[in-house]
Amino acid sequence: MLVAGFPAGSFQTNCYVVAAGPGEACVVVDPGQDAVEPLDALLAEHRLTPVAVLLTHGHFDHTFSVAPVCDGNDIAAWIHPDDREMLSDPLKGVSAESSAFFGGRLEMREPREVRELTDGAALELAGLTLTVDHTPGHTRGSVVFSTPTDEGVEVVLAGDTLFAGSIGRTDLPGGDHQQMLASLRDKLLTRADDTLVLPGHGPTTTIGRERASNPFLQDLGVPAEGRGL
Repeated sequence: MLVAGFPAGSFQTNCYVVAAGPGEACVVVDPGQDAVEPLDALLAEHRLTPVAVLLTHGHFDHTFSVAPVCDGNDIAAWIHPDDREMLSDPLKGVSAESSAFFGGRLEMREPREVRELTDGAALELAGLTLTVDHTPGHTRGSVVFSTPTDEGVEVVLAGDTLFAGSIGRTDLPGGDHQQMLASLRDKLLTRADDTLVLPGHGPTTTIGRERASNPFLQDLGVPAEGRGL
C-alpha cells in the first residue's frame, strides 16, 4: 500500500493520498487550502489516478480545495451528513472571531457530486477497503477512516480527532467535549498499539504511543483545549 501526503496552506493541514501502490487508483483525504498544485505533483510523482475525495470533517482548512479537486477529476466527495452544510457555508464551523477575520464571508461551494458517510460503512474504493467510524467531538460530523496495510497493520486517517500529543479542540460550533471523550475511548483507544495514526495536523504517531504518553488521554482527563482550526 502507498500512503503519501503533505501539509497544505496556512493551517498546515495534512492532505493524504492512499493507494494500493504506485501507478494505481487512489483516494484523496482532506484537500485543504492551496492543496491543488502540490496534490497534482504528488499524483504525478506516483502515477496515481484519484477516484474519490474523503473528508474527515467539514472545517474549511480540510475542505478548501475539495470542489476543484473533485470537479477537475470528475469524482465524488464523501462527507458525514452532519458536516455537509459547511461545504457551502464554511463559516458555520468557525468562531465569531474567525468569521470577522474573513469579513463575515468565505465563499465555497459543494462539488458536483457529494456522497454521505455512515458510521461503520466499508467503502470499496481504489482497490482498498476503508472503514468509516463516526467520531463526533471536534465537529458533529467528524469521522476517521481506517484500512489495513499489506502487513496487516491498521492505518487510521484521524482528521482532527487525535494528534501526536494532543486532541482536536471542542470549543468551536458543533464541538462537544463529552462526545470527544466518548469517541476517543470507544473508537480509537480500542485499537491495537501498533495502529498507525495519520492526523490532520502534525506528525504521524501510533495508538500505543498516544495511549502511553498523550497527556490528554491519561484517564481520559482531556481538557477542552486542543489543536486544529
